[in-house]
Amino acid sequence: MKHFQEELEDLKNLLLQMGGLVESAIYRSVAAVVEKDTDQAKLVLENEAQINQMEIAIDEVATRLLALQQPMATDLRFITAAIKINNDLERMGDLAVNIAERALFLVHEPAIRPHIDIPQMATLAESMVRKSLDAFVRGDAELARSVLLSDDAVDDLRDSTYE
Repeated sequence: MKHFQEELEDLKNLLLQMGGLVESAIYRSVAAVVEKDTDQAKLVLENEAQINQMEIAIDEVATRLLALQQPMATDLRFITAAIKINNDLERMGDLAVNIAERALFLVHEPAIRPHIDIPQMATLAESMVRKSLDAFVRGDAELARSVLLSDDAVDDLRDSTYE
């Protein structure tokens, strides 16, 4: 049986791996829209199952740790945060799928205007995923706060796009 700290490390690594998949899905889905690239959109759709399977695996590891190890204080907070992050990452993967599906729908439609804000929003979102996971893994509150500033920038770009 693995040592508790090794299992926590495994949980952390699974989250990082899932974060990488989600980051890739975001990148590919936006590339599919901007470049009208059906191959990128199809890759996002194909990789959705892997993200969903990882969500289940992470939930199982976290639940097992909670049930069998009865963690206290910092470890309990870590596992609880991991469960929440896992859920958010899976949701981001679903949103990337929605974008990819829309890209497939729009591929034969003329572009309405240059897609300047969309790639910039995607770049910020990918960076937010990476920074959020880094902040979580390292326990870096300052890095986590910087993600909040990026969120405001994404919101501003979204609002200007709608206008």
